[in-house]
Amino acid sequence: MDPSQVDVPPLKDLTIDNITDNVKLINSGCPDPRLKYLLERLVQHMHDFARETRLSHNEWMTAIQFLTSVGQICTDVRQEFILLSDILGLSLLVDSIDHPKPASSTEGTVLGPFHTHDAPPEPNGTQIAHDPAGEPCLVLCTVKDTEGKPIEGVKIDIWETDSSGKYDVQYEGREAPDQRAVMTSDAEGIFWFKAIVPVPYPIPNDGPVGKLLTLLKRHCYRPSHMHFMMEKEGFDHLITALYLRGDPYETSDAVFGVKESLLIDLGKVSAGQAKTYGVKEGGKLMSYDFVLVSEKESRELREKNAMYAMKDLGLRMKLYNGLPIPEVD
Repeated sequence: MDPSQVDVPPLKDLTIDNITDNVKLINSGCPDPRLKYLLERLVQHMHDFARETRLSHNEWMTAIQFLTSVGQICTDVRQEFILLSDILGLSLLVDSIDHPKPASSTEGTVLGPFHTHDAPPEPNGTQIAHDPAGEPCLVLCTVKDTEGKPIEGVKIDIWETDSSGKYDVQYEGREAPDQRAVMTSDAEGIFWFKAIVPVPYPIPNDGPVGKLLTLLKRHCYRPSHMHFMMEKEGFDHLITALYLRGDPYETSDAVFGVKESLLIDLGKVSAGQAKTYGVKEGGKLMSYDFVLVSEKESRELREKNAMYAMKDLGLRMKLYNGLPIPEVD
């Protein structure tokens, strides 16, 4: 870029007190108002943090090295940055802001670092888990809209650990997906499959995130759960999970994913269900009625919440592509 072709405001004699305004000034020519606003607030909060904590050079360098190590350990099947976001509560916060749910719909939770895109499409009734040590579990669920109508054709991505608490991608030499499937709801909004009872497990603690948890004297365990991700045109994307009530880590999830509405009790397979679904009577049963919200409902609620939040902060804002930016005369 030819410097003579760029209109850059001149910088002042930089000090602790004026560096923030100068950085925001030199970024102010950004033509995208949302990006400009995001960078303005990021710079402000980072600089305020450094001033408030009197951040030392050694601490700054330690943070740089930590983030570098987080990136270096990432692979196609391990996303340490998502894990870092999870253990800091950022992942759940962003999902809750970007995908608000009316009281009548299913709440979202964290994606986690172990979702993959290679789960095979499977029909209803599939055995998705092949761990002989796992306790068999029939999963029988429905998907409806907020008016109680069944939704046909919802793509449902499902994944869980084996009985030892490991996802398939955590094993060296993994040849094919296991404990995973992509299913589709039928005309009655039903999907069902055969799995195993979820168990608690540790998030990966052999990397920089694990070391950080140790420094914070926090454990690295997640309560027993099964992941579900649901997509259908016209409906808000849902990332959620079902958690087993009474798990020892229910109230101290390392990634803050548990919500009261997502806690369930396992039931028992009845004689009729055993006959209908080809499973053992008295076995474990996981059932849940998922409720999806329309894209329109979610967008309107997100925009309403955004403007309320900005008003509470005393900010004069307007919406740009559904997201807040400063309103200037």
